[in-house]
Amino acid sequence: MKLPSLRVNAIAATLVLLAGFALVFFYAPLDADQGFIQKIFYLHVPLAICSLVGFVVGGLLAVAHLRTGDSRWDARSYVAIHLSIIFGVGVLITGSIWAKASWGKWWVWDEPTLVSFLIVFLLYATYYPLRYAIEDRDRQARYASVFAITAGAFVPLNFVAVRMAQSLVHPRVFATANGGLPGSMLLTFLVCLAGMGLLWLALVRFELAAKSASASLSRLRRALEGEPEIPTQGSRIAPAAPPSAPQVTT
Repeated sequence: MKLPSLRVNAIAATLVLLAGFALVFFYAPLDADQGFIQKIFYLHVPLAICSLVGFVVGGLLAVAHLRTGDSRWDARSYVAIHLSIIFGVGVLITGSIWAKASWGKWWVWDEPTLVSFLIVFLLYATYYPLRYAIEDRDRQARYASVFAITAGAFVPLNFVAVRMAQSLVHPRVFATANGGLPGSMLLTFLVCLAGMGLLWLALVRFELAAKSASASLSRLRRALEGEPEIPTQGSRIAPAAPPSAPQVTT
């Protein structure tokens, strides 16, 4: 199934996010216990879900790379993980703000939900040194794919382990059959989650499009200067998107 254009994707993400945050401030009621600060939940949790799902997606794309040897899948896996790490930074920042306002502490080390996400984040932070340490492009892509698959499999296992833990601090808003939220809060959350997912997808496609455009510009410059054609290398860390992948960048 062909995706809508990047422009349509970006406009949809903007509109859904604006609708979501309008619901946050003008529709969703204040939490009885935490008051206004609880509204950061509608940013913090969608960021966390998109970040963790993005890590898993990066692992699935890495499987496609190892099966086909096509460098396009390596580029897509890299970008998915790269954007998910950026979202993870947002998760840690918003989580710390929420913790300080609610608990009077920026961090609680005996809370499994917080610590487990930090472990996942730090695990994926080693993805960049791994790519940087390997000079050979083919080996770099293969090793990065193996890492992405292994780490991606760890994410759902980590989630299950945390859900089984008996936390005394972090709220379990989805612990009951109806989600643990009133209807107005649940609707607001779902709209914010949809908007954040569309934003993640738009950013991934934009970065892939930028890489493809950069590679095409480099080839055109070499052709105009009469230089021989050489494979596009990108940076030592980030793979360059091959020119034959327009279907994911339009």
